[in-house]
Amino acid sequence: MTSAQVDTEKGPEESGEGYERGLGSRQVQMIAIGGAIGVGLFLGAGANIAKAGPSLILMYALAGVIIFFIMRALGELLLYRPVSGSFAEYSREFLGPFFGYFTGWTYWLMWVVTGMAELTAAAIYVNYWFPSVPQWVTALVFLVILFGVNLISVKLFGELEFWFSMVKVTALIGMIVIGLGVLTFGFSSAGDTAAVSNLWAFDGFFPKGVGSSLMTLQGVMFAYLAVELVGVTAGESEDPEKTLPKAINTLPWRIALFYVGALTVILCVVKWTEFAPGVSPFVAAFAKIGIPAGAAIVNFVVLTAALSSCNSGMYSTGRMLRNLADSGEAPAVFRKLSSTKTPALGIAVSVAFMGIGVILNYVVPEKAFGYVTSVATAAGIWTWLMILVSHVLYRRAVDAGRLPASSFPAPGGAKCSYVAIAFLLFVTGLIAYDPDSRVCLYVMAGWAAALGIGWAVLKTRNPRITERRPELDKVS
Repeated sequence: MTSAQVDTEKGPEESGEGYERGLGSRQVQMIAIGGAIGVGLFLGAGANIAKAGPSLILMYALAGVIIFFIMRALGELLLYRPVSGSFAEYSREFLGPFFGYFTGWTYWLMWVVTGMAELTAAAIYVNYWFPSVPQWVTALVFLVILFGVNLISVKLFGELEFWFSMVKVTALIGMIVIGLGVLTFGFSSAGDTAAVSNLWAFDGFFPKGVGSSLMTLQGVMFAYLAVELVGVTAGESEDPEKTLPKAINTLPWRIALFYVGALTVILCVVKWTEFAPGVSPFVAAFAKIGIPAGAAIVNFVVLTAALSSCNSGMYSTGRMLRNLADSGEAPAVFRKLSSTKTPALGIAVSVAFMGIGVILNYVVPEKAFGYVTSVATAAGIWTWLMILVSHVLYRRAVDAGRLPASSFPAPGGAKCSYVAIAFLLFVTGLIAYDPDSRVCLYVMAGWAAALGIGWAVLKTRNPRITERRPELDKVS
């Protein structure tokens, strides 16, 4: 009997399910698209352009290929057994209870610290229009509103995320069309200097050298965080067998259009030497083109990107805490669902921690934003690695006849997963090499130690949770 069969025979509280399948195809598609467009692109690309010049386009394309490998590996696992909190579940199934525990809590940490950063960022963006409103007040208002949305129902979460994503997608497409218009017809104040040759005319395609370009990969990977969110929606999708493959298979064109395409157009319209760290390249490009209210428009778009990320974080953390509680790795009270079938207490506790972030970001220096995003990146890389390793072990079990094959097999089997694992380890090495970003590895080491202590306490209180579940012994 497969683990999927065992889970369906349990009650909702036992299986970790019981959620309302309230996410339709339209919403899952937009959640997937929105996950590929975030603050990392709108703001982070400015600093990376200054470091790498036009070669940043190649870095986004390279990382995009790896992200597609990760998502196809996840897709194969999701169609083998679609469950909410999938990353922790697959780690638990194929690597053992400790890895499920570690992955679940680490993914929770990723979204909590991301929520801290995004709330503060959103308050800063609002300050652009209303400078007299205290930053902490705006952050608190957003925190309460998004908390309420996540408590009401998954349908409302999906609908809000749909419109957040729609704003980002529409804005990016508009920017690309305007940029192509400037290149083709030469209108606006940027028309005289806009040219495809801007990609190599100023010290070449790799103006700072290949090494400097590779160092931007850690920032590029942060921009791709949240593409895996579609895996968390698996337990609440109306028709996961249809919606999940479609959402994953459209990832390459989303990356090609929104990342590679948008950056290529912008760097053709405005030469790379005119961009600076801390300034959104999209704002700078609109200022150069001279579009009225361009900065305000982009500011609104970046605000929706921050709120979208925080909204997704609340959704993810509540589901992950319930998954952990269902496995005995978090307090059992997190297993309960509200009358609207949402993990209300898990969301509330996560929001409380995000609220602490609002206070911290109010009193600490500006570098705090960079620190929490680097911690989120490190936690995200761990999650991706667990997806890939679980996929490799799943394919071994399928090849040996111990588990049924998925209806959505990854192209190349486990080979692409091995390539992606090597790439993520390489990026981790780059993070360790960079003095500014390696701080996150110290934080993660402390986090690992804390989780290790927690695991030891759990093992003492309930030794059974440290053992493989009987129905999964065949994949060991």
